[in-house]
Amino acid sequence: MSAFDFVIIGAGIIGAAVAHELSLRKPGCRVLLLDKAERAASHQTGRNSGVIHAGVYYAPGSLKATFCRQGLEDTLAFCKQHQLPFEQCGKLLVATDNRELEAMQSLFERCEHNDLQPDMLSAAQIRQKEPNIRAVGGFLVKQTGITDYQAITCCLLSLAAKHARLDVRYQHQVTSVQELGDCVQVCAETPAGKASFQADFLINCAGIYSDEIIKSQGLACDFRMLPFRGEYFRLVDKYNAVSSHLIYPIPDPNMPFLGVHLTKMVGGYTTVGPNAVLATGKEVYSGIFSRDAQWRGVFGKPDVWKLLWCYRKAAVKELSSSMSKTYYARLVSRYCPGITAADFMPYRAGIRAQAVDRQGNLIHDFKFVSSPLTLHVGNAPSPAATSAMPIAREIVSRLF
Repeated sequence: MSAFDFVIIGAGIIGAAVAHELSLRKPGCRVLLLDKAERAASHQTGRNSGVIHAGVYYAPGSLKATFCRQGLEDTLAFCKQHQLPFEQCGKLLVATDNRELEAMQSLFERCEHNDLQPDMLSAAQIRQKEPNIRAVGGFLVKQTGITDYQAITCCLLSLAAKHARLDVRYQHQVTSVQELGDCVQVCAETPAGKASFQADFLINCAGIYSDEIIKSQGLACDFRMLPFRGEYFRLVDKYNAVSSHLIYPIPDPNMPFLGVHLTKMVGGYTTVGPNAVLATGKEVYSGIFSRDAQWRGVFGKPDVWKLLWCYRKAAVKELSSSMSKTYYARLVSRYCPGITAADFMPYRAGIRAQAVDRQGNLIHDFKFVSSPLTLHVGNAPSPAATSAMPIAREIVSRLF
């Protein structure tokens, strides 16, 4: 008999949501949660913009769109039920010149297809709603909100511990996974040395490390996770109330990321960001080079060079925004005039885990890899934090 019914790798919001869902579906089950960090939500979950997305950008009918719409309602309800900080402030998407109006119209139609009921606004209407914002047009998505995903993660783990026998082990870096007939053996490095655990089933929610866990089991993995660093700045206090909505630029439809946006935070301050710079390591939150040889792993295969060539113009712009605060500030001042690099204060960066196939193509939707006793969440693209609860239901539904 295994010591645990389930072992979950990764104590981010998806791992926590899976633990919570298991505790509801199988009360009293024995769940082991392993994470290499010192506390929950240390990486992507705790280093994002805190936005509760509504599903503006995603292809209708995709898992990403479906999970996001469900996750929006789930997250708002969860925050209300457990008195966690949130505000449903809405998102204003703005076009800053006539060239962006066509892309804005396409995005508006996608919102309608995703049942979001957006409100189209003229330049005058935008000025009335947001006096500090300049645009030639835009539209408002009222459903979007902000929250604290670290707080949600900790609450999910606390609730899971009430209904299941949950054992959380931090500073446990999983090194291998092996199926042994009727159970799974997981080996990990800990501060005290090597450790080994057995469970009836394993769920991999390791985010940026998910591909390494898949490979450690000897399973075929036709993609890998690349780390894109998103750099943020906090604005000086005079900008704490610069907008009453989240302000997003109209993204270039040929580019994979959303652009630098203005975000009011639940703490009462305002941030700008993120950009999207390919990092040299999976936890390189600042600087150019990783402390070890991870950069060889990131750049040592042809897929990354195919990707960079495909998006070469965007790559140069993103790198420029990383190297120059002045350039970064110009991206913001296009829609919020007056903001300069002098208004930036340091703020934590994040790493976005992005799956890329062997041809260098970005994988935009969810990807799962499985074996008889394991289920690996190979790609959980943004907005995974918003979508965590429906993702967890999908994962657990695949088990029972």
